[in-house]
Amino acid sequence: MAFDGIVTRAVARELSDKLCGGKVDKLYQPEKDELVFFIHTKEGKYKLYMSSNNDHPGAYLSDANYTNPMQPSGFCMLMRKHLLSARIDEISQKDTERILEIIFDCTDELGTRRPLKLIIEIMGKHSNIVLIDPAAMRIIDSIKRLSFDVNRVRQILPGGTYEYPPRQDKIPFDRADRAYLDKRTGEPEQLLSAVMGISPLIAREIAPAPYARLQEINRRLDTNALSPCVYLKEDGTPSDFHVLPIEEYEGRYRKQHFSTVSETIAYFYTHRAASNRIAQKSQDLRRIVHQLLKKHRLKRQKLGEDLIRAENAEKYRIYGELLTANIHAVPAGAKNVTLENYYDGTPMQIPLDPRYAPAKNAQLYFKKYAKSKTAIKEKRRQMEENDRDLAYLESTASFIEQAADTETIDMIRRELTDAGYLRRHKQKRAERKQRPKPLSYRTRSGRRLMVGRNNTENDALTFHTADRRDLWFHTKDIPGSHVVLFTEGDDPNEEDIFEAAAAAAWHSKARDSENVPVDYTQIRYVKKPNGAKPGMCIFTHNRTIYVTPKEPAEEK
Repeated sequence: MAFDGIVTRAVARELSDKLCGGKVDKLYQPEKDELVFFIHTKEGKYKLYMSSNNDHPGAYLSDANYTNPMQPSGFCMLMRKHLLSARIDEISQKDTERILEIIFDCTDELGTRRPLKLIIEIMGKHSNIVLIDPAAMRIIDSIKRLSFDVNRVRQILPGGTYEYPPRQDKIPFDRADRAYLDKRTGEPEQLLSAVMGISPLIAREIAPAPYARLQEINRRLDTNALSPCVYLKEDGTPSDFHVLPIEEYEGRYRKQHFSTVSETIAYFYTHRAASNRIAQKSQDLRRIVHQLLKKHRLKRQKLGEDLIRAENAEKYRIYGELLTANIHAVPAGAKNVTLENYYDGTPMQIPLDPRYAPAKNAQLYFKKYAKSKTAIKEKRRQMEENDRDLAYLESTASFIEQAADTETIDMIRRELTDAGYLRRHKQKRAERKQRPKPLSYRTRSGRRLMVGRNNTENDALTFHTADRRDLWFHTKDIPGSHVVLFTEGDDPNEEDIFEAAAAAAWHSKARDSENVPVDYTQIRYVKKPNGAKPGMCIFTHNRTIYVTPKEPAEEK
């Protein structure tokens, strides 16, 4: 999907032209990651829809009907408190980033007027909607609260200071000069890493002559000479959209043009029927896996705290030894005693239980030390087991997010049922006998490439379908699919390896990232430990390469 900085600029201009000066009449939160503003303007009434959903983030005008939940969420109530009856003063884009900013003229409980800013971050899985006080950049609340446990780079919590996402040393596409761009002519990857606001698709479009192409794009944006359209597959389902003509799609997809940017985006999202069905069918799976992840992360934190306490128990052994060595120097009934620590020659104060004799206190400390030593082994064992559960659940969550059809969702549901995370229901015999069907692709040289769609297919592909001489790929320390490059006994060339690695990065949690590390090795070096959960394995003799995620061409 091409909701890049260029589309964001077009959306900002359209919303500004139609909504500035308008008044917020109503505000709904149909889903936990969606908001709908009903805005009254001189020209009429509009519905402004915005979403921070991982699959369809964005903001645009919509004619769809949205359900107002019987019980509004706390975030919705807060938004109503601050923004109902507020007027929109300004709508703009932050530089050329995928960030929209709406400034509201609000009135507080005392009748004092003050501006508030709503920031819509349209950044895939990192999307968010944040309400701030612009005077102090103080966060009032956000639709997704992010602590440092969730995001080490930025903390988004009420009362905190809002910081924009890192810029990554890129130059906005409307400020890049000829000298800067001419150094990157013909190199889409360099353009992508150097210019802010362009997508991989646009980087490929402008690569032959980046300065001239960007000048043309800026002219189109400034004069509103746009041609928003949705690119349709043969079956009529939307494949992509943009506000500019895309040469790469010419002759490949059928185009459907629209008069406004919002109509284009709304059509694209609402007509992805398959995706909507997938979202509905996977809703309970997402919730269950999210709850399990939260539970296991909390358990890991508690185990870590217990382990630190147990590892600090060495002092109990020293207490016991010092008491035993100085048993006659300890007065009966004392609450503490100070003895010389013969390990370092310093005085050490030892707490005592006055109910017991010094010898009994020493025994209690030795017992406490022995118990702590046992606890260390047990806590480490529990932490290793919990980490394995976490890795499995994170990979499952990634597969749910990337599921492209309902069949994949059904397989993930059965996998979770077999693992004991879901209650088992009676299943039809045909469903039980369903065989794994990994995705099949071809590299440019014609080599077959297969990708598991879930953990069960990962196991089947790696340990049953592939030959021991084939190459196995997986993103390094990132949940994702097992990818197998079939070598047929030959040595694949470097281009095949990079294509397979790019496919592994594409079918992983790092799909929206750049320079993704991917490990690869021969199948014979991939092993599955006894008792390991589906999709979990160990491997050796691996190499690591860094690639930009890219979906390979499907096998025909």
